Amino acid sequence: MSDKVLFYSLSRKFVDEKDDVPEEAKEIIYYGLAIGHHLGIVDCLKVVVSCSRQQYQDWLEYLPKGSEARQKMEGFFTFGEITIFPEHINMLANAFQAVISEQTPEFKTLSDSFITALGALHREPDVYIMVRGR
Repeated sequence: MSDKVLFYSLSRKFVDEKDDVPEEAKEIIYYGLAIGHHLGIVDCLKVVVSCSRQQYQDWLEYLPKGSEARQKMEGFFTFGEITIFPEHINMLANAFQAVISEQTPEFKTLSDSFITALGALHREPDVYIMVRGR
């Protein structure tokens, strides 16, 4: 079980072309990318927020039990990772903003960083946030 929880944000994508790919196959890759499939596409992720597993668990305690935001974030404990897409932005940002005044400075910093990452996701909807342990 990992001790660190890392929030990764998509920083860029590229087509892996280290092999000599025939032109016909390249057309399929680029067409797939254009319609939303990611055949042959490599996602480059960078860490935007990190905390210990215990901090993450304690941080989620501020969210109301049974709330949609808490259930989404607790998915990390069930699946070992969660992905946050644009459709989750408002729900999560509102939930953490609603409890930020109750938080200790340590958790306020974590919430602020997470809300900032959600703001970046809002400005660039092709981006996503991946929460994983390490």
